[in-house]
Amino acid sequence: MKIYPVILSGGAGTRLWPLSRAVLPKQLLPLVADKTMLQETAQRVAGWPGVMAPLVVCGNDHRFMVAEQLREIGITPLGILLEPVGRNTAPAVAAAANYLKSIDPEALMLVLPADHVIENGAAFRDAVERAVTLVGQGALATFGIVPKSPETGYGYIRRGEAVAHCGDCYKVARFVEKPDAATAQSFLDEGGYYWNSGMFMFHAARFLAELQEHAPAIADAAEKAVSTGYRDLDFCRLDESAFSDSPSDSIDYAVMEKTSHAAVVPADIGWNDVGSWSALWEVQPKDANGNAQRGDVYLDGVTNSLVRAESRIVAVVGVDNLVVVETQDAVLVTHKDQVQRVKQVVDHLKSKSRTEHLHHTKVYRPWGHYEGIDAGDRFQVKRITVKPGEKLSLQMHHHRAEHWVVVSGTARVTCGDKVSLLSENESTYIPIGMNHRLENPGKLPLHIIEVQSGSYLGEDDIVRFEDIYKRA
Repeated sequence: MKIYPVILSGGAGTRLWPLSRAVLPKQLLPLVADKTMLQETAQRVAGWPGVMAPLVVCGNDHRFMVAEQLREIGITPLGILLEPVGRNTAPAVAAAANYLKSIDPEALMLVLPADHVIENGAAFRDAVERAVTLVGQGALATFGIVPKSPETGYGYIRRGEAVAHCGDCYKVARFVEKPDAATAQSFLDEGGYYWNSGMFMFHAARFLAELQEHAPAIADAAEKAVSTGYRDLDFCRLDESAFSDSPSDSIDYAVMEKTSHAAVVPADIGWNDVGSWSALWEVQPKDANGNAQRGDVYLDGVTNSLVRAESRIVAVVGVDNLVVVETQDAVLVTHKDQVQRVKQVVDHLKSKSRTEHLHHTKVYRPWGHYEGIDAGDRFQVKRITVKPGEKLSLQMHHHRAEHWVVVSGTARVTCGDKVSLLSENESTYIPIGMNHRLENPGKLPLHIIEVQSGSYLGEDDIVRFEDIYKRA
């Protein structure tokens, strides 16, 4: 029996702002270790007997970063499905189930969010093996995390009677919404309750049959989105109209709480969904004073805090239970007990039409990245890095001119009908309205400084005529 990991890589991770942004969400960041959370999730099941290459479901804006991060760790995905809009987990998993069913009618899906920490890999593998037995008996399995504390930020699963011939497995008695503190404590005192992990295992065909029974609108939309989708480079684009027509719902609400075949596998696996800065503090190594620190950090008289510096020295003195996170364009300071309110900061930024919730000063593109250095009235300065062999689109701007200075590497520059090669310390000028393209024909990264000048400098002032990445 073949197991197909389905990695759900959607979401914006707003509670981990300012590190997590819409264009670079938490699953694509190295939050806990040197690898990103997506990379750790993919590597967690790589090489297991009978486990196939992962199928990843992600948003359109993240497609090139997802592909690049998997390439970096030597994993070629079975496919990357692109959601045109976010519709929660039930439509995403339904699309993956339809895709897998077309490849393997007996496909067994292991659904894994891309942004979870699992510290005990051996225990996780044991739980998956028990889930295989459950699914073989016709169940839709979910993984229930053995609770360590009365958490109010998780939903709970109440176990029912034991399932025969499966070891430590149970039917689901009921799903419970996030409780208050007293109720959560009563769950731990009573026993038989687990945190709802959002990880699942079931046959693709069986899940789709249950979805058709309990949420037919989602089932129909997902089937059409896959059948009328199309290939785009190495990606599979789900049909935008069909997928957008799907109701937005979670797997729990759409299927697991309604089916009579739900079963739970208890899992004591060192799990954390890293849903807040305090949760990240819990899973990180700490010094003798209980501090988790990363980057250029100076601490004096600090206890039980998380301090993270991304671009400069951060000095923290004489405080307790704080979260301090510095990025190049934003700083967050909050008490650990108040980290859930970080989402309100993001809402404020949105309401003011600011951009700090969307992207960092360094913005990744399929050809490399650019980083804002300075900006003012009618000018903007960027540092641009182009990977070897890559090139930007052939484009023009209506409102700005550009000056390029090569810092290192070799640039092939198209400006109108002229094509030229520029080396270190050489420069060129791109007038307003002129078709142009920047390429790196060399074997080393190309670094240039770009000075933009004009009446409007927004990223939407780009008219693309030709693009190897097929962007609009």
